[in-house]
Amino acid sequence: MTRLDHRFLTTPLAHRGLHDVAQGRPENSRAAIKAAINLGYGIEIDLQLSSDDVAMVFHDYGLNRLTEASGPIRQKSAKDLIAIPLKGGSETIPTLDEVLKLIDGQVPLLIELKDQDGQMGTDVGPLEKAAANLLNTYEGPLAVMSFNPNTVALLADLCPDIPRGIVTSAYDPESWAPLSRTVCEQLRDIPDYERSRASFISHEVADLNRPRVAELKSHGANILCWTVTSAAIEAKAREVAENITFEQYLAQHPA
Repeated sequence: MTRLDHRFLTTPLAHRGLHDVAQGRPENSRAAIKAAINLGYGIEIDLQLSSDDVAMVFHDYGLNRLTEASGPIRQKSAKDLIAIPLKGGSETIPTLDEVLKLIDGQVPLLIELKDQDGQMGTDVGPLEKAAANLLNTYEGPLAVMSFNPNTVALLADLCPDIPRGIVTSAYDPESWAPLSRTVCEQLRDIPDYERSRASFISHEVADLNRPRVAELKSHGANILCWTVTSAAIEAKAREVAENITFEQYLAQHPA
């Protein structure tokens, strides 16, 4: 089991970079990443896959919310994607390769690989391989995670020296459509932690008091959480979590 670098437990992580559209910093943009670096925050980013199997730094499966285009990101090539403007800024969608060079080990980098199966199943591989090809040569504090435990297990094979974790949740079926109720019920109790060879979880902040979280912590798992949106929520979260992923305010650096 590969453990987190200590900086992941001491440096607050800016969710999708330190994004603020009002300031021209869209989610997962170069500007959001640079702003986080300038303030000494760690960075959490998301990965999706282009049609030609390039890892892109982007959260959604569709383009319409965050860009001036529409349709699934998976149906466009990297060449097309890097030309699409992000809403609320003057940038386009970056590649993982570009972002790794931009961060260059300056701050901790936590990368979430978005589920490519659709139901958190085993139809994974291309995104994980595209990411691993770049991550295995990256120098600096780095960790990877996914909601899909099969992705985490595959990453254990592809990049065994990089710490891995599962993103976890209360999995309320009303909030997780089109994920099935059966899958939500299965994942809620984090049954794949050991199988996936994870060393941490990043758990939904409103559900941190779940007994399974306490159980994993008692057995040595590091506990991170998502997504903290105020100092008051942060204070409560830190009663359980060792570190936070935050947005909408400026988290305090530990003394």
